[in-house]
Amino acid sequence: MQTRWSHLRLALLVAALTVPACTQAPEPSLAAPSLLATASSTPQPSAAVVIPGGCGVTELLRGGVPAWLDEAGAHNNPDRLPYAVAAPPIAAGFLFGYPLRAGHPDNPANKILWVVARPRDGSALTISAHPIGRAAPLVTTIQPANSSPGEIYPSIVDVPEPGCWHLDLAWAGQQASVELEYQ
Repeated sequence: MQTRWSHLRLALLVAALTVPACTQAPEPSLAAPSLLATASSTPQPSAAVVIPGGCGVTELLRGGVPAWLDEAGAHNNPDRLPYAVAAPPIAAGFLFGYPLRAGHPDNPANKILWVVARPRDGSALTISAHPIGRAAPLVTTIQPANSSPGEIYPSIVDVPEPGCWHLDLAWAGQQASVELEYQ
């Protein structure tokens, strides 16, 4: 008889432990508003979305930036501006003058803030631009390494004609390229 009761108690214990594991978890109740408020009030970084203005192999983006870009810009990159990430992804340009326009526009000018992931080491940024598929016209501009915070180079990059332009970036022994549309 003792063995039968032991088996019965064991069976009841196993059943008691097993049934809660098989049931569905209850819905969160409104009785714990602090947990719900914490989860919903935590700002989530927005994902980058592709917008018009990139061309060739470069996409133009708006929204959350990659971690390396945030670091290189000293956590001070412009919010809500379109940007293009170069290939390889060691430089990016924030377009203050979006959309970019051929000629020498003002209000807004073709201002691009370049942020580089590798140290400038006091080296200037050389930007060489030409239409995709053509060697000419060639536009070259040199930006000194005299801005801060972070690894940044503000620039104005004007081109003589509309189209998709290939920009080669070179600084402190580093090279990257980006392709941008000018209207």
